[in-house]
Amino acid sequence: MRELAEDGYSGVEVRVTPTRTEIIILATRTQNVLGEKGRRIRELTSVVQKRFSFPEGTVELYAEKVATRGLCAIAQAESLRYKLIGGLAVRRACYGVLRFIMESGAKGCEVVVSGKLRGQRAKAMKFVDGLMIHSGEPASEYIDTAVRHVLLRQGVLGIKVKIMLPWDPSGKIGPKRPLPDHVSIVEPKEEILCTQPVSEQKGGKPDAAPVVTQ
Repeated sequence: MRELAEDGYSGVEVRVTPTRTEIIILATRTQNVLGEKGRRIRELTSVVQKRFSFPEGTVELYAEKVATRGLCAIAQAESLRYKLIGGLAVRRACYGVLRFIMESGAKGCEVVVSGKLRGQRAKAMKFVDGLMIHSGEPASEYIDTAVRHVLLRQGVLGIKVKIMLPWDPSGKIGPKRPLPDHVSIVEPKEEILCTQPVSEQKGGKPDAAPVVTQ
């Protein structure tokens, strides 16, 4: 993770088959992960193979681009981390990340930076925008969370990013299931007013009543 932090690392997917193990690295800059002529991905494959004692040729590493960078908490936490390392003011850096997340289609977001922000006294600054749920089963589905630490001259700062994903029936950028309190209003059907009497049995006009003569 530390090796790929600069390349916008945002998680891995592991697919195990009977013959081999596929590890898909999700990152924002996939070209950097692959390296020149695929050299870096081969080096990473070799490291993983030795570290976890995989037999030769049974592990494969792939790089996949993150579909929506603004809805990935890990990618945004890393982005904020590098902004702070670069010397950008905390408030300005956090508002920039907050704006980018909301413009990407998130329902809400929360950024907390804690530590020695100014002076010797440690404190925490929280930046919130939009809607954020904190409890229940939907929180585990809808909230994407990431925590990172950044070492500065005055000490260590903690970064926590929480993003509330939007409801997406296709399941690409958010959960398929809607929130329990989501109310969908159905448009009422237009009623066709009948100007002439119609028989319910045959769909034609009702028979005329017989004329009674005395």
